[in-house]
Order: sequence, then structure tokens, then C-alpha cells
Amino acid sequence: MARQNYVFTSESVSEGHPDKVCDRISDAILDAFLTEESGARVACETFATSGMVVIGGEVGLSDQERLKNYMGRIGQIARDCIKDIGYEQEKFHWNTCHVLNFLHEQSAHISQGVVDRDGAGDQGIMFGYAVDETPELMPAPIQYSHKILRRLAEVRKSGAEPSLRPDAKTQLSLRYEDGKPVEVTQLVLSTQHESEDQTSDDIRAIVEPYIREVLPAEWLTERTEWWVNPTGTFVIGGPDGDAGLTGRKIIVDTYGGSAPHGGGAFSGKDPTKVDRSAAYAARYLAKNIVAAGLASRCTLQLSYAIGVAKPLSIYVDTHGTGKVEEAAIENAVAKAMDLTPRGIRVHLGLDRAIYERTAAYGHFGREPDTEGGFSWEKTDLAEKISKEV
Repeated sequence: MARQNYVFTSESVSEGHPDKVCDRISDAILDAFLTEESGARVACETFATSGMVVIGGEVGLSDQERLKNYMGRIGQIARDCIKDIGYEQEKFHWNTCHVLNFLHEQSAHISQGVVDRDGAGDQGIMFGYAVDETPELMPAPIQYSHKILRRLAEVRKSGAEPSLRPDAKTQLSLRYEDGKPVEVTQLVLSTQHESEDQTSDDIRAIVEPYIREVLPAEWLTERTEWWVNPTGTFVIGGPDGDAGLTGRKIIVDTYGGSAPHGGGAFSGKDPTKVDRSAAYAARYLAKNIVAAGLASRCTLQLSYAIGVAKPLSIYVDTHGTGKVEEAAIENAVAKAMDLTPRGIRVHLGLDRAIYERTAAYGHFGREPDTEGGFSWEKTDLAEKISKEV
């Protein structure tokens, strides 16, 4: 039987974290190619350090001449991302940093397996997870860690808190009682700020009201320990303070450690790559299983082989909370949704420029938008899965 009383911790990082800067650039490049052609193939990696951004990987359009011409836009896409995030530091400025582009044409062998046979872009295992402890059916520690940083980004960009800077991290330790979150035991927040004269107490005075806006009031008690900028000064941030790389925050991107992760990163990959699309499908299915009332907690695994269309396996674990046998749910989801790469892309509408917005504050637990973003967060399959069961 699963533990009911425990403390669990998750962290999040802001859009200005060096790794997230790289995720943002990679996904913005992906969106640009998908805007040009819905069948574009992209596997884009970004590296950032003091005064420099390096971009590499594979891309493909149906027209090779158009692909060559399009390469000239890559530098401006990167600069636009850095500008929107808010970096105008002396050694990392959107207008002065060097951008090196080493993108090249996609491998013909990979393209053959994906296009000709509509198979998966690579082998791999992907996990989806859902739990009923938040309205979004997400684990509370990671969901509220994201919410804190999103709120601080809002007030920074609006000008309400001009001394805050883009780079930030937060970490929440939540105490669970009878399987439900009831109290924040430890709250850690480190945020880049304007002046070396600002102390940790000064920064806490700025951020605490916004943190209290976000967290349920009863979770913050006299026992809650606050650690705001515990090392003191944090003026130099972003890639000038620490190098960044695409795909290095995969637990932040998913469930904060509350569920397994298949290992594949998401950002910079077009939806033929099942690392991304099948992970979205697995979350979609797990969320709809919980939304259907078939379980209060669900982990779902999918596995694929490169060039093979159908998943090799489907595994469901309801952690002792299921109302029916897991095998029945596995059979039901296989009937309720086409889980080939093409089937996933069509069902969730993934062949669109919807990825830049996923690069920070989590790929899951977000509101579906009118442009098709976060379609995997809908619960429109719950009734169909229930009927199949």
C-alpha cells in the first residue's frame, strides 16, 4: 500500500534559467519551421554561455532551396527569445551576443523510417502521470513551484517589480497527510536581482506577497521554513553565470520526480519524435483515466521502436487506487486512441507552431489554448475510455 504520510519535494526554474533559455530558443526555431511547413522535421539543440549562443542539429523541409534560405533567420529568432526573456546584461545581451548556427539537413536514413513507413523517429519509453491532488491533476509540489515562478515573471515583466531579473529557481517541500498535501515544510527561492546592495531580507520582502498569492493560505504555517536567496547576492545570472543546454531540465518539464521519466527531452523536437509526442499522449491518457474516475492516481508507459508505427507495449499502474483492473484500462486506451506517431499528431493537433510556450513552467498542468497549445491537457477522452472499460 502506498505511503499516506510523508514529505515530498519538487523544484522549478524560471524562463531565464540558462537551460530554459536554450529550451526556448530550440522550441522557437521548431515553431518557425512548423509555421513554414507543417511537416517540417526539426531536432534542434542550443548551447548558451557568456556572450554566445550555439545552435546545432537536424532540420528538414520538402524544398531544399527554401531550407537554405530559411537558415538566415535563425540568429534573429534566438535574439528575439533572449530579448523577450529580458536579458540585457553586459556579458549576455540580446543585441550583442554572438549566435552561431550549425543546423544541417536531416539524415536521409532517419527520414526514410519516419516518412516512408510513418514509424517512430526513435526507439524509447515514455511515461504519463496524473493525480487528483490538484485541479490540474498534477502533483502539487511541481505545480505550485511553477506557479510561483510564473507569477514572479509576470510582475517582473510588467514593471511592478523592476529589481527582479530573469534567472530564478524555486523548490517546495510539501507534507502529505492521508495522501493529500497539507503544509509547506520548506520553501526555497533564489532569484536574480538588480543590486548587490539588496540583502536576502530585501528580496524576501519583494517576493513573499506574490508567493502567498499563489499558495493555499493554510499550507503556509508558523512551522514553514523560508530560504530566500540563501547564498546572499545573486546579480550575475543566466548563461553569463552558468552555461545552458537544451533538454537538461526534464524533471522540471514533467512531474517533478513524482513519476518516472523515460529519459528523452522534449524541446527542439518536432512531433514525429515520440520522445515528445508520445510523452504528451501518455499524459493525455493518464489524465483522462483519472478524470474518468477510474483511478485517483495513474502512471502510463508507452514504448516504441524506430521506424515502427504501433507502440510495442502499453502499461498502466493505478497505484492501488483503481476502480477496475489495470489490464482493462490498458485495453481500453488502446481502443480509445490511435497511438501510432501519425495518430497522436492528428488526435492532438501537434503539427502546429505551439511549442515555444511549453519551454518554461512545465509541459503539463497548463490550460489548453485557442491556438491548439497544450491540447494534451484536455479531458475530452474520459467518457470514451470509460465506455471501452
